[in-house]
Amino acid sequence: MADPKVWLITGASRGMGIDIAHAALSAGHAVVATGRDARRVADALGEHDRLLAVALDVTDPASAERATAAAVERFGRIDVLVNNAGNFYAGYFETLSPEQVRAQMETNFFGPLNVTRAVLPVLRAQRSGQIITVTSTAGFVGGGFTSAYAASKHALEGWMESLAEEVAPFGIDTMSVEPGFFRTELLVEGSSTLWPELEIEDYAEGTAQTIEAWRGMHGTQVGDPAKLAAALVTLSDGGALPGRFIAGADAMAGIEQKQATVQQQIDAHRELSASLSHDA
Repeated sequence: MADPKVWLITGASRGMGIDIAHAALSAGHAVVATGRDARRVADALGEHDRLLAVALDVTDPASAERATAAAVERFGRIDVLVNNAGNFYAGYFETLSPEQVRAQMETNFFGPLNVTRAVLPVLRAQRSGQIITVTSTAGFVGGGFTSAYAASKHALEGWMESLAEEVAPFGIDTMSVEPGFFRTELLVEGSSTLWPELEIEDYAEGTAQTIEAWRGMHGTQVGDPAKLAAALVTLSDGGALPGRFIAGADAMAGIEQKQATVQQQIDAHRELSASLSHDA
């Protein structure tokens, strides 16, 4: 196995975070597992001598600083940061309140930024480390009823792609993970999924139909989160990370279709686009 590392994982009290923590522990690594309630994290993961459960609200920069300090105090270093915590404000744009859209960005976008800002000084001082951020297929492919969620994940994609160049000189590697539909708690309403606050008649039928369909999808998603967690550990232990890991057959299909569509759009107006330079 690879040399033992110290993993700091956000959103580790439920869903994919639990699977990632278990996979890292099984591979011989130490894990700092975080969530809003440290006791809930500990209850979810059980006892382990290489496990530290820490309270972390990703929307609170001071909380991220405290969690980082606790990790270093216990294990002396941090080698792998996994930005996994997130939620899903589902709904058509007009039916999501401004407060809901801002809350979506606070958790899914600014949350990873807060945690990474706290951890980066540790990684830079070590001149080594990995930053793994779980985005989504929605970080590449937008769709109806996901406007706020897709916006937050697209923002993460742009940030991670840019961050990669900034931290590479310090020996820090990065990877964005774009999962498709996995059998996690993302579609559990009231905890990970929140429905629209505003009612607009034009959207009423579509809203009702989409909510019913997604409620029926929960528990039947094709992706196995334990397999994805194991894959992330394999990639981390393998050395240089790929800039992106497209996770799942459905994710690959959706992103490949989007890339083909963009290429078609470029080709359709290639001459007009190329004509926009100043005349010589």
